[in-house]
Amino acid sequence: MDRANIVIIGGGVVGCAIAAAVSKSTSDVFVLEAMPRVGMGASTRNSGVIHSGLYYTAGSLKARHCVRGNQLTYEFCAAHSVPHRRTGKLVVAIDEAEAQELPALLEKGRANGVEGLRIVDAAGIRAREPHFTGHAAIEVPSTGIVLSEELVKAYARVATSQGASIVTHAKVTRLEPQNDCIRVTSEAGEIEARCVVNSGGLFADEVAALLAGHSKQCPYKIFPVRGDYCEVVKPKAHLVNALVYPLPHPDHLSLGVHFTRTLWDTFLVGPTARYIEDKNDYESNPEPVEQFARRAKRMLPAIEAADLRPTYSGIRAKLVPPGGKGPADFIIERDADFPRIIHLVGIESPGLTSAPAIAEQLAAMIAETLG
Repeated sequence: MDRANIVIIGGGVVGCAIAAAVSKSTSDVFVLEAMPRVGMGASTRNSGVIHSGLYYTAGSLKARHCVRGNQLTYEFCAAHSVPHRRTGKLVVAIDEAEAQELPALLEKGRANGVEGLRIVDAAGIRAREPHFTGHAAIEVPSTGIVLSEELVKAYARVATSQGASIVTHAKVTRLEPQNDCIRVTSEAGEIEARCVVNSGGLFADEVAALLAGHSKQCPYKIFPVRGDYCEVVKPKAHLVNALVYPLPHPDHLSLGVHFTRTLWDTFLVGPTARYIEDKNDYESNPEPVEQFARRAKRMLPAIEAADLRPTYSGIRAKLVPPGGKGPADFIIERDADFPRIIHLVGIESPGLTSAPAIAEQLAAMIAETLG
């Protein structure tokens, strides 16, 4: 049976970033990915935004890792030729009532260490985004966009160049704690690891549940939330210059349907947000373009349903059930019974941005495990 120092379950952006970080100094690092390629789940089915850290509770893992990850992501993209652009964004209040919420959001971002934030008036909105309407907005200069698929591939390339092994078609089916290791059984075979990282994304709760019979009942439950996107191409692509967001959902379900100028000179509208039952349901009952248009016209009056074409959807790993109160923070912790296993659960947005900062934390935790 093969032996490893580290087995990372899940080859999404976080799993690959961890592999890139730990393989600098540790040999025998394996990434086990269930899909045919890395990053086929939530890591690439998103808006491709490099977030600033504006929205999150001060001191939370989301706040800390997003702000640190923002810096690290720009540095990594520049060093490894990952297509990206620092665009800045506007968070727009439609009317005077919404504008009353901007100062508190601004102070939350500043408390998190987000630099350069300021409130602009309607004229300031038009100066950046001439086709948008709004009463006032927060200008966020550190936000940007990235080709998320290329980012995941770059982390994977760095990891493999440092000796890590990335194994696809390797869904993990069994975890068996031993005296000094964890035996991991996957569709690709068995391996014993001194440390296991559960970075299973949407399926991280199911990975943790594989320990049932060896430990207490699994304490994690992921509630999938699907978001659909539409794309706008020429001749209407000029309507959006960068990134424009509404105020975030009061129920914390999402940051709201927003506008994202892409690196290929179109723009995305989305995502929507609704709870679903099936974690693999990317296609059933898509949001009608007419509903996208109705939402979009609040800020972008020139948009019409005929300008929108459905494009793709993504599924978030939510820890808050339907009707529950949020927001929930990332969970990054050792298994209560088997400290050689580290669980990452509920790594939703801003997980793409946070990935290299999460990898820093995991590198330290793994070093402690390996001694």
